[in-house]
Amino acid sequence: MFGAGISLGSALLKTKAATWLANAFIHMFALETLSIFALLATITLFLIMIHLGFASATALSSAMIPIVISIVTAVNMPGINPIGLTVIAQFSICFGFILPVNSPQGMVSYSSGTYEVKTFMKTGIPITIIGYIMLLIYAATYWHWIGFV
Repeated sequence: MFGAGISLGSALLKTKAATWLANAFIHMFALETLSIFALLATITLFLIMIHLGFASATALSSAMIPIVISIVTAVNMPGINPIGLTVIAQFSICFGFILPVNSPQGMVSYSSGTYEVKTFMKTGIPITIIGYIMLLIYAATYWHWIGFV
């Protein structure tokens, strides 16, 4: 899985598919008009939501981080730190708490048959929202102070 993910990420970069997708996202959602903080909030929310379709954070990272790198480098904003924004976006990929299939741990615990998907979602959605808010608070304070944002 890890090797296939690295190959996917490399292919996205070498074929310039990541750049093409990044430009499509930038123009479709007018990302160049956002502030750095709003850009970060949008990218991280998108990654959290798209994680619903991936069973592995590794696969999601492999597919999306090259695109995130292309987005943050293509958006011409003064003071933007592409490395910092990419690292913070990577943190949001870890928020796979909404469905049992979003992480191997969730799938193992769900296979025990002791709870239903809606029970997992009742606890997972609030945890994901809290994690997202905490990520934004850290981005606005600590990570801003150290130069990541």
